[in-house]
Amino acid sequence: MSGYEEVLADVGPRLRRVRQERGVTLTELSQETGISVSTLSRLESGGRRASLELLLPLSRAFQVPLDELVGAPEVGDPRVRAAPRRVEGMTVVPLTRQPGGLQAFKMVIDPSDAEPDLRTHEGYEWLYVLSGRLRLLLADQDLQLRSGEAAEFDTRLPHWFGAAVDAPVEVLSLFGRQGERMHVRARPTTTRRTQ
Repeated sequence: MSGYEEVLADVGPRLRRVRQERGVTLTELSQETGISVSTLSRLESGGRRASLELLLPLSRAFQVPLDELVGAPEVGDPRVRAAPRRVEGMTVVPLTRQPGGLQAFKMVIDPSDAEPDLRTHEGYEWLYVLSGRLRLLLADQDLQLRSGEAAEFDTRLPHWFGAAVDAPVEVLSLFGRQGERMHVRARPTTTRRTQ
């Protein structure tokens, strides 16, 4: 399979991922673009090849550049042009481009007075503090990490992290479904009591 054929074969799964990330149904997307539900379904499943006439309205509907939507190959510019997003009191910059596998993010987390909300989900996470102080609640542990410290954990454990003091904290995060074991270095400040 040539490089272009591989790019074209990946368009369908990429379209499905973008649509699902935005919480849009095929019917809603059909109404927005004027493309029939069956054509959209065949595009996503690989049963129909993507054409410019189909991709342009999808690019507009998703507000995603066409080359990002199709996963166009790089043309000699090695710079990563990541678009920051605001998510629950933090600025998140994705540093990886491909869906699935290990994902890397830079996060700037603003201080908050909100009560920590511990969550669980599948996966494995590694955090590295670039600047500031990070508070990490992990099961019954309450940890503070300073610049240069890292932590790793199974995300099936109840966890939450945020700014430890009244100043933003910058963090690199690697997250994967299977997770690679990495280096851990953090000092507990207190042990939380479970009630």
